[in-house]
Amino acid sequence: MALVEILIGSAIISVAILAVSSAYSTYVSYALANQRNIQASYILEEGLEVMTFFRDKGWANNIAKLSTTTTYYLSWSGTDWATSTTAQYVDGMFLRKLNVADVKRDGSDRISSSGTYDSNTKQITATVDYFQGHSTTTRVMSTYITNLYGN
Repeated sequence: MALVEILIGSAIISVAILAVSSAYSTYVSYALANQRNIQASYILEEGLEVMTFFRDKGWANNIAKLSTTTTYYLSWSGTDWATSTTAQYVDGMFLRKLNVADVKRDGSDRISSSGTYDSNTKQITATVDYFQGHSTTTRVMSTYITNLYGN
């Protein structure tokens, strides 16, 4: 009788240890995935902030000259940001891309899909691709920047 009780007790303890181990493993995998998602969000935001920085340094030299048919990547030299057409990975894992699009305004001066071209406003779309799990995850963020300073 004591042997049966020991076997049943051992089985219950084994199942409990297996359940806790499985739950912990799942928790760790979700935590790591969430960390990558948060990093990707910060990298997206940084890309849009760099484009605002370029705007502040001079619209004509930094924003107006960017092509709407080219994908750009950002590189950091240690002292300054630059755009490049060569893929640049952040932390060896995140591929950040930037695209610039022209903006049109309707008769009420609202942004529209048709209307008059606005040379002082651009739409900037940042995309980050990274491998997560068994596939590539893509995050996208977009904003408009305007030539506030007329430079």
